[in-house]
Amino acid sequence: MFAFFEKLVEPFPAVEPKQPPQGLLAFCWYFTKDLWPYLLAVSVLVAFVSGLEVMLFGFMGNVVDWLSSANRETFLSEERSTLMWMSFVILIALPVLTLFHSIVLHQTIFGNYPMIIRWQAHRYLLGQSFSFYQDEFAGRIATKVMQASLGVREAVLKILDVMVYVVVYFFGGMILVASFDFWMAAPFLIWLGVYSLVLRYYLPRMADISKRQADARSLMTGRIVDSYTNIMTVKLFAHAGRETAYAKDAMESFLETVHPQMRYATMLNMWLNLINSLLLFTVGAIGIWSWLGGATSVGAVAVGAGLVLRLNGMSHWIMWELSGMFEHIGMVQDAMATIAQPSKVLDKPDAGKLAVSKGEIIIDHMQFNYGKDSGVIDDLSLVIAPGEKIGVVGRSGAGKTTLMNVLLRLYDLEGGMVAIDGQDIAGVTQDSLRSQIGVVTQDTSLLHRSVADNIAYGIGEASRDQVIAAAKRASAHEFILDLEDPKGRTGYDAHVGERGVKLSGGQRQRIAIARVFLKDAPILIMDEATSALDSEVEAAIQENLFDLMQGKTVIAIAHRLSTISALDRLVVLDQGKIIEEGSHGELIKQGGLYADLWNRQSGGFIGDASGG
Repeated sequence: MFAFFEKLVEPFPAVEPKQPPQGLLAFCWYFTKDLWPYLLAVSVLVAFVSGLEVMLFGFMGNVVDWLSSANRETFLSEERSTLMWMSFVILIALPVLTLFHSIVLHQTIFGNYPMIIRWQAHRYLLGQSFSFYQDEFAGRIATKVMQASLGVREAVLKILDVMVYVVVYFFGGMILVASFDFWMAAPFLIWLGVYSLVLRYYLPRMADISKRQADARSLMTGRIVDSYTNIMTVKLFAHAGRETAYAKDAMESFLETVHPQMRYATMLNMWLNLINSLLLFTVGAIGIWSWLGGATSVGAVAVGAGLVLRLNGMSHWIMWELSGMFEHIGMVQDAMATIAQPSKVLDKPDAGKLAVSKGEIIIDHMQFNYGKDSGVIDDLSLVIAPGEKIGVVGRSGAGKTTLMNVLLRLYDLEGGMVAIDGQDIAGVTQDSLRSQIGVVTQDTSLLHRSVADNIAYGIGEASRDQVIAAAKRASAHEFILDLEDPKGRTGYDAHVGERGVKLSGGQRQRIAIARVFLKDAPILIMDEATSALDSEVEAAIQENLFDLMQGKTVIAIAHRLSTISALDRLVVLDQGKIIEEGSHGELIKQGGLYADLWNRQSGGFIGDASGG
């Protein structure tokens, strides 16, 4: 039975997620629309349960009246049908309705609802532009996804729960009391007015604090995760004390939102206790006064007092439910500001897949300055023939890495065009573009998975034989066999730690190179691909790298000029412009910037007066 209800909702919808809307109600509905039949069912069940509870109060009032005046010998025969009906309600109807409410709520909604939100938000954020992740803490983004999933669920459920329960229970109870004695119902109306004023004053203030608290919480989490992610830097510079202060500052900011919130909670509790006490006194006094005057029965007084005592507990429940609702609304609003951001790099609606037959790259009047007026690349044109292998050289800040980022379409051009085999890369899907380009970067980051998973990531799925063959070509097989992680996994099954922290820089680089060997894309970009390798290992795989380049169009970015001097053509960039082109020998003869960099390099690295 449980499994049936758990599978009523698909927690991982296959539909491609779009940008969530930025309005609060629209944002919540975006993640809720597939669940509305079950949320409606829960609300209907709550209405029935609360209605039956009110009915029970009326029944108990009748029982009091019956027992105070009934004949013991004829009581059962006179009230048999009523007693049997209420027995059915108490023993069967209420338990069955409550069971179905609990099953739909806990089996169908409670687990699947936030998972749908996490799944859709995560998939959408994976498609966010590269610049989005450069501007945010990874831990902060993850926190926003988690808090959005729980925030939307709790806000929606609390709104439905409180609204249905209050409307049915309170007004049903008030009508019941009024049917016995109108004057006993009057204090309920006055109480409702005062209760509404108290909530109207305090809850918006608590909601505002909750929103600031959600932002402070995500900042606190982001700072802590940032310290853990960069623990090597923290250790190397002996800055544990600074990181402690950095985290403490965020924790203090979070605490500054907690204390005011608790003050409001205390004041709210005080007012509720006061008006509840006044309600109990007033209803009790009016009930006794009416009974003394013969205007009402003992059962009516019992019902009024019982409802007040029930309302006393329920008012605190409603207060905390509403407070929680506003807190979760604040969390949703805070998360919405991150999750509902539009992506800066989007595929066109009619984007097709890139087909690479030759590997020709044409850069035509490229302009890209990271949103500024100028300063990076203002007008760059370059033609790379099919199968040509070029090296890109220049001082730090010349535009080399920007060129790579634009070719991979991590950013959209601000002017000009880049075409591969005659196809404008802005008109093809990003996935198809990047699937045709193999990349080895200087800053290699591995996934916290097994070595085999990291190498196989090049093509998604690969056999163990393919993985081992690629590792051997990258001169990584021997050290991989010696690996063992804390859980006893060895060799290709050993996990590498977050960002590959358990491996040396050279080991990470060789795994990254093995990944590109396996991918075997027709276009290859290498950004200091062997920079983290020692000379012996570099020499061991250099020949294999040249094998990898065969039949491919290659763009190699390098500071160590010896690694690219044998390429077909070298392109020298300076301030976003091509100032020299030619082979190594031709550029040396020209005596320009390349020759100057070559003459001034130490150990094969570029040095320049500006420190690049």
